[in-house]
Amino acid sequence: MARPGIKAVLLSPPRPLGEKPLLVAGPSLGTSTVLWTETGALLGTDFDVVAWDLPGHGVSPAATEGFDVAELADAVVDLVDSIAPGATFHYAGVSLGGATGLQLGIKHGERLKSLSVQCSGAKLGTPDGWLERAESVRAQGTPVMIQGSAQRWFAPGFMDRQPEISSRLLHALRDADRFSYAFCCEALAAFDVRSELGSITVPTQAIAGVEDGVAPPSFAEEIAAGINAGSNAGGGKATLVTLDGVAHLAPAEAPGLVADLMRKFIAEVGE
Repeated sequence: MARPGIKAVLLSPPRPLGEKPLLVAGPSLGTSTVLWTETGALLGTDFDVVAWDLPGHGVSPAATEGFDVAELADAVVDLVDSIAPGATFHYAGVSLGGATGLQLGIKHGERLKSLSVQCSGAKLGTPDGWLERAESVRAQGTPVMIQGSAQRWFAPGFMDRQPEISSRLLHALRDADRFSYAFCCEALAAFDVRSELGSITVPTQAIAGVEDGVAPPSFAEEIAAGINAGSNAGGGKATLVTLDGVAHLAPAEAPGLVADLMRKFIAEVGE
């Protein structure tokens, strides 16, 4: 395995980096920085918002070999260092991007000011399920995932109400590199940090969608409880928020609400 290369897109207005606090946003498997476009724009007056793409997704190059979620977290730190060497930053991530955030908290907590883990868990799915998906996508390509992902990603009625953003997200899935997507699935198959949550010391916000069948609210409850259980030993403090009418892609489904929750959370922990 090797640390993958990732690239990012600036979602806040162009200005010299460093004038505002840095906020790094991570994606869900199969999506791209499009996931954060609207939420990033809403937060862009207060933060320098940089969203990164998974290997083989969006603007990031395809992966040539496997990696694990901890190595994705290392890649995020490398990305930040390429922009602002040694800088501390706020981090928010969805699903696999949220799992990467947990690994950042475990492995690189000194670099984080705050952590917002959205529609994610300390363990997601089953190893067999992820490995079967990896095999299927390697053989048939990412378009084979479109129908199932549309059902998992969005709450009922969202695609009818917001056809443009849902279409852009599904196009990102269609265009993703099949082998990189499969490597991401294999990384998720091996991901389980439930026993390490208590080591996270950074203030953490766990956001869950009530309609999310991939990472239901119980997963966010487990994250918050695990982090708070470590607080007596120097661990962090975690808060939990559940969103009605939201499924697996909260920043796309409820950008205004997510932006407000993140802004309030960051203000409470200090910029």
